[in-house]
Amino acid sequence: MATLTLKNKKPAAKTRNAEGEKRAPVRGRGVSKPRTTLAKAKAERAEREEQFQQAQQQRKERPAPRRDDRPVREAGGFRQERPPQRGDRSERGEPFRRPDAADRPRDERQGRPGPRPGGFSPDRPPQRGEPVRRNEHRDERPGDRPRDDRPPRVDQRRVAHRGPHFEPPQRPQQRRNPAREVAPEDGERLSKRMGELKLASRREADDWIAAGWVRVNGKVAVLGQRVGPDVEITIDPAARQQQASLVTVLLHKPIGYVSGQAEDGYEPAAVLFQPANRWAEDASGIQPNAGHHRNLAPAGRLDIDSTGLLVLTQDGRIARVLIGEDSDVEKEYLVRVEFVGLPGGDPVPEGTLPNAALSHNKLALLNHGLELDGEALKPAKVSWQNEHQLRFVLREGKKRQIRRMCELVGLKVVGLKRVRIGRIPLGHLPVGQWRYLAPWEKF
Repeated sequence: MATLTLKNKKPAAKTRNAEGEKRAPVRGRGVSKPRTTLAKAKAERAEREEQFQQAQQQRKERPAPRRDDRPVREAGGFRQERPPQRGDRSERGEPFRRPDAADRPRDERQGRPGPRPGGFSPDRPPQRGEPVRRNEHRDERPGDRPRDDRPPRVDQRRVAHRGPHFEPPQRPQQRRNPAREVAPEDGERLSKRMGELKLASRREADDWIAAGWVRVNGKVAVLGQRVGPDVEITIDPAARQQQASLVTVLLHKPIGYVSGQAEDGYEPAAVLFQPANRWAEDASGIQPNAGHHRNLAPAGRLDIDSTGLLVLTQDGRIARVLIGEDSDVEKEYLVRVEFVGLPGGDPVPEGTLPNAALSHNKLALLNHGLELDGEALKPAKVSWQNEHQLRFVLREGKKRQIRRMCELVGLKVVGLKRVRIGRIPLGHLPVGQWRYLAPWEKF
């Protein structure tokens, strides 16, 4: 019987050597170096393990070096100790470990963990890559400014947990600019002094001072400055030019208009200040513009039932002259009256004229001797213009003063018209029309 032979079949690998020992398996293909026996490999491995155990035993028996014996290095021009590094062993033979919060002592004053042992101090400078931390819990760096110059930082989220007696640190006061401070001096305010000298009104003087247009003894004045009576006050020409551009309007107010703000459905007299109501005979030469309506205010009162001359002005000087506390400008009125008598007095025959019914003593009281609201009135000039009309010249202007004065002597006012303020007469200005105060006119 014929046998089948395989040509490409490799011979089986020998697993034992010439001495009959079992050889280590050979992995991979190709020619390889002869392998050691398994017994020799185990012996070499056991020998290496024994050497390793001896080295470990010798390392444990060797004493750990003290901190004073550690090497030092030169850095930055001074000697510096080497801090413990990661992986170093301590005297107990344990690996170096950074203490956590449980190992740190509690800070009784703040109620939170204190600084870590071995923290930042002059003996241990920060290492490369380590953040520098400075606060009230750590030591200060050499050369830092004193802690008194800067307040400690306060975490507002922790303030509520610090007890009822905790006082947060105060912020340092901001330094004031000495150039803006004015030392208190004996005297009065500069704006008041300028008003007394009739250079400007107080409000206008404050605006000039803020703009730098006022100098006191050659130095620029500041708001709130106090001056003496012998100082030299200089006004910049720019302020004079602005003051010259201010206008004053003379209006013949009709009955039914109020002097100031609108009230009870009545319109203010300023609504009549329109180009259509300008007097055709106005000789001031001033051309109207929109700026003349700004800050235009009445300088004096004239009640709703009265008519006559009313002054509207932008110039604070004129307002002070006319209605200031120390104003002595005369105001002339024509007053039509009726005699009604006093309660409990003698009856007056019907048809008696007012000038005949009013006694000379009552007329003398109108000139001087009456009181309103418990205050004596200034002397006035009161005389008969005709049988039914009186002429009043006053140097003050209390509310409804003429009407109340007439009631005290048994007269009733049925018509009142203001015909003059200072040296400015009403003239032929028609009712409801206005004109500008000319530059050459003065009150």
